[in-house]
Amino acid sequence: MIRQIIKIDEEKCNGCGLCVTACHEGAIELVDGKAKLVRDDYCDGLGNCLPVCPTGAISFETREAAPYNEEEVKKNMERKKEMEAEEVLDPLPCGCPGSRAKAIARESVPRHHAAISVEQPSMLNQWPVQIQLVPFNAPYFKGAKLLIAADCTAYAYASFHNRFMKDRVTIIGCPKLDEVDYTEKLTQILKHNDIKSVTVVRMEVPCCGGIVRAAINALQNSGKIIPWQVYTISTDGVIIEE
Repeated sequence: MIRQIIKIDEEKCNGCGLCVTACHEGAIELVDGKAKLVRDDYCDGLGNCLPVCPTGAISFETREAAPYNEEEVKKNMERKKEMEAEEVLDPLPCGCPGSRAKAIARESVPRHHAAISVEQPSMLNQWPVQIQLVPFNAPYFKGAKLLIAADCTAYAYASFHNRFMKDRVTIIGCPKLDEVDYTEKLTQILKHNDIKSVTVVRMEVPCCGGIVRAAINALQNSGKIIPWQVYTISTDGVIIEE
């Protein structure tokens, strides 16, 4: 049948995952770091995902598509709830892609090269760094360029200090393990300080989208126009989104 349905521009999509959360029917999933409409019959065509997309990657189109299947959507959401419950009980490799074990092959560095290499200085400009521990009115936030990073990114990306931390105030967190919404704390930081820019660095795994959502919500709640950018790091340590 011909009907209204959403369309996702992969070139504009930054993989933040906000649309996945906003879609109550489960029609959208992150595939290889990009949002995709995985089932036409799960999309009701109402577009709850449109207003949350920070890059304008989602729009409407009218085309031939399977009719909306409300009964199958309900079954799908029940299956997802069951899977989430199982993940809580057994959070290791079976559920979240971020918990999937894999080995990464690296070329070994000769010992004599390692011995003569110059130790790189830290680019950390303040302490503490945990989002939940930093005081929102700390003096180092005044006029700062703010880096909000998922804590795994610094381990995955070798040049993290020089590429991201240099000349920035760094705060880190893990939305999966902390089990807390950072939105309120980040909103306080942005509202009460003259933040010049916001850089968010996340891992490619879906659960890392929580730190991006919190940053976007905080930017909106702050009532300020602040330049911001999201970078995505792959699990083998490569920048895959800028």
